[in-house]
Amino acid sequence: MRLDRKSTNSDERKKTNLPDWSLLVPVLPTAGKRTPALYRELRRLIEAGSIPPGSKLPPSRDLAARLKTSRGSVVAAFETLIAEGYAVARTGAGTFVADRVPNVKPAVPLEVDPVPPAMPLPGTLGVAMADARMLNRFRTLLTRHLARPGPEHFHYGDPRGGEALRQAVAAYLRQARGVRCEACSIVITTGTQQGIDLVLRAVLSQGDRVMIEDPCYPSARAAFAGNGLVLSGLAVDAEGADIARATPGARAVYVTPSHQFPLGVTMSMRRRLALIDWARETGGWILEDDYDSEFRFAGPPLAAMQGMDDSGRVIYLGTFSKVLFPGLRLGYAVIPDALLEAVVALRSRSDRSPPTLAEAALTDLIREGHFAAHLRRARRQAEAARDALVEGLSAAKSLSVTVPDQGLHLVAGLPARLADTAAVEIARQAGLGVRALSAMAVTNPPRQGLVIGFSGFAPEVLRAAANRFALALG
Repeated sequence: MRLDRKSTNSDERKKTNLPDWSLLVPVLPTAGKRTPALYRELRRLIEAGSIPPGSKLPPSRDLAARLKTSRGSVVAAFETLIAEGYAVARTGAGTFVADRVPNVKPAVPLEVDPVPPAMPLPGTLGVAMADARMLNRFRTLLTRHLARPGPEHFHYGDPRGGEALRQAVAAYLRQARGVRCEACSIVITTGTQQGIDLVLRAVLSQGDRVMIEDPCYPSARAAFAGNGLVLSGLAVDAEGADIARATPGARAVYVTPSHQFPLGVTMSMRRRLALIDWARETGGWILEDDYDSEFRFAGPPLAAMQGMDDSGRVIYLGTFSKVLFPGLRLGYAVIPDALLEAVVALRSRSDRSPPTLAEAALTDLIREGHFAAHLRRARRQAEAARDALVEGLSAAKSLSVTVPDQGLHLVAGLPARLADTAAVEIARQAGLGVRALSAMAVTNPPRQGLVIGFSGFAPEVLRAAANRFALALG
């Protein structure tokens, strides 16, 4: 697009969603300034939202003419933006601002006094991928049910959730995860966190002793502590949590056997069998959190431990937040018969039932094959993001990174001279969001390392942020 008077009028800008470059050019560095100054100002405008994500940058020749500088200076600035993930080059189309960039704030009219949202840094845990095809399909399904709403939307339903969604989830879990379940044993939740809380309140009493993997998923630890339970850590090694080190008198244990959070190891078969034996012999309960099993890059997903249990001691928890998006607020729990009545009663007293409209759309998404198609795309996207993150981190010789074959995060080891809490701040200043592994310890001596996510960010953005962090480490 040429920067002439016709192409910069308001009607044309509305069609192309481009900023008014005639207004922005005066704030850009003028002739005589070096390339880094132009790059820094363009980056600032992108981060501020003045140049929105997805916008096309002007041709280098046109911008150079307006700034009265050399075309080479503009090209060099564009190339730096591309290298750092702020822009992308599209063959035959030009240079565009990346769809996802760190620290970007939405552009708003000057008369509005907004509270800008906090955009997560690349590498932040718990960010889902925004898949346009899935979102468009989900919107279509929501519209379908709004156009012809069924009677289930106009009264309070089953606290377990709608029968149709529970049947769809049961079929999926039997086929994909080897879970022993029927629709009647499934409770649709607002996510894993609610599932954990419901189970703890139904099964345990204040002061009961429970075990949790060490290091652990911090939100699970918070749920245990918030219910007045006494926590003890269950050490994790290369084979996963070791029940041979069980705390005497413990009534329950929380584990992530398919992909331990945060270390990423898989619990061995002998450890799984030993854990099930412990539950059978002691009357204890196992909470199996299968939070990201769909994202396995080498072979099919691993079978759930629940499918190996013939004594009804395993409570299986899962969520749609990772594979779809957290804002959906739908997950599931497979509840043993002995606990079902108590869990359903608690659910009925807390928030009565799940949102029926979202349930209906999700049911169709699964039954019509859109969920499976999205999952295949999401795996490919996650694998590409993982590889980009690893590539960016490879510039730091002091980091040791094990490339995971499952999940949406990795753990990076640090040199002995550097505490992980200090490395978190270095990463933040470089534009990379990381968590300190030491903060996830329970009762055992904390380990040092960084937990870094790779879901929800474009590969080029992750690569650039990781590379800046690696260079900062030296």
